[in-house]
Amino acid sequence: MEGTILSAAEAVEYGEFKRTRREAEIGVLLHKITVNASRRETDRFALKSACESARKFNAYGVLVAPTGVVAAKKHLAGSETGVICLVGGTGEMLIPVKKLETKKAISQGAREIRLVLSYSALRAANSSYLKREVKKIRRAAKKLPVVVSLEDHTLGEEEVALGARAAAEGKANAVCVRGETELVLRAMRASGGKVRVDAAEVENAEQLRTLAKAGASLMQTDVPERIAKDLYEQAKESERVVPSAPSAEEEA
Repeated sequence: MEGTILSAAEAVEYGEFKRTRREAEIGVLLHKITVNASRRETDRFALKSACESARKFNAYGVLVAPTGVVAAKKHLAGSETGVICLVGGTGEMLIPVKKLETKKAISQGAREIRLVLSYSALRAANSSYLKREVKKIRRAAKKLPVVVSLEDHTLGEEEVALGARAAAEGKANAVCVRGETELVLRAMRASGGKVRVDAAEVENAEQLRTLAKAGASLMQTDVPERIAKDLYEQAKESERVVPSAPSAEEEA
């Protein structure tokens, strides 16, 4: 079956259409990114760099420790990218302390709360405590989204499933698991589809696309610049030469 032959002008127009569509698709994917700036080694320079990358790519948010909320809010001012505050430290803080930390983060400008659950309760399968913890923080956050953090490497599949159920029962908005397709699917099943499922530790564009296809809504990364570069390079590689109409000499 012969392909459609385009004139030179049509080929240029079609090429521009494809380029615009590819850029729009990349923009949608980059907006699904959360830039991680919550590590203990994140100093003020690293935090500023993370926020600048997030602004450039119109990322969904920047995850910070409670001490970084004010600075991140300042760096992101005027952009659509929000500040996400990691609440709960190691997870073993008392619930009233987590509530206080949540309220303080919100007063400083956080747009979303990432809650670290009690790992001892997760390991002990203490679902009633976990559910109560989520409910208390959900109430303290008022209208702001609460995402339950389940990305720690010490958590197995059963503990992730338990945390996802507690998140759903406690009316959290989402859970965040490690960037593995199996964990994304497990969290979705365990929560009965009642919460958004995000994925952390995304290292490249291929992993981002795979997780998005599996159903992850947002993807967290330490390397947004690398992922953006991967996406644009892949887009260039996928470009195909559009055949144009033959010239008069070629027809002769």
